[in-house]
Amino acid sequence: MATTQLTASSISGNGFASFEGLRSTCIVKAVSFAPLKHNNSRSFSRLVVKAATTVAPKYTTLKPLGDRVLVKIKTTEEKTVGGILLPVTAQSKPNGGEVVAVGEGHSAGKIKVDISVKTGAQVIYSKYAGTEVEFDGSKHLILKEDDIVGILETDDVKDLQPLNDRVLIKVAEAEEKTAGGLLLTEAAKEKPSIGTIIAVGPGPLDEEGNRKPLSVSPGNTVLYSKYAGSEFKGADGSDYITLRVSDVMAVLS
Repeated sequence: MATTQLTASSISGNGFASFEGLRSTCIVKAVSFAPLKHNNSRSFSRLVVKAATTVAPKYTTLKPLGDRVLVKIKTTEEKTVGGILLPVTAQSKPNGGEVVAVGEGHSAGKIKVDISVKTGAQVIYSKYAGTEVEFDGSKHLILKEDDIVGILETDDVKDLQPLNDRVLIKVAEAEEKTAGGLLLTEAAKEKPSIGTIIAVGPGPLDEEGNRKPLSVSPGNTVLYSKYAGSEFKGADGSDYITLRVSDVMAVLS
């Protein structure tokens, strides 16, 4: 991915959003160019940008506030398991990293609750969560504790320890044949919304700061909302998904 230093005066032309007020300390990353239909049916290029705030070297510490945590983003894999170099377009953005600082916590009713993850924990977080910052020469993410999906101390997602009201589900394999016995192609196989719960979080906090146990347990086969959660590929090639228990619609038996 190309990274370009941009200022308000360096972008011009019709059809682009205004960058007035963009600070010089922001790095704007050009993600992609794509055709966009205008009202008069003409096509022109749309610039999609993502800004990452750069913290000046004179600042040596970054202390999150409230229920926020600071995560050092895991480095993107540049090679396959077999050692083959991946092009930039094939390198998947990691959704995990190490917790390097935590806030003072938040209030649940009249009770003050500490952050449930500790410094040094390896965590997985929601794909579009938080604000990316360049700090101390590395990429970091500031996000709310509730955006952390779980703790993962190994390289296999099946070992994930979900947090709060989240659950980890092993997705059932797609049907290989139709009801009439015809083999389905990969493209025709419908993605299932059924799976087996592998692990559950401790539950959400009530107004008194106590955990409310979840209504599902490991081993339950469940039906869940089709477009919910975050998907992962296990070391054994199996598909997994993490989602909130509110996205689980039914227990099957």
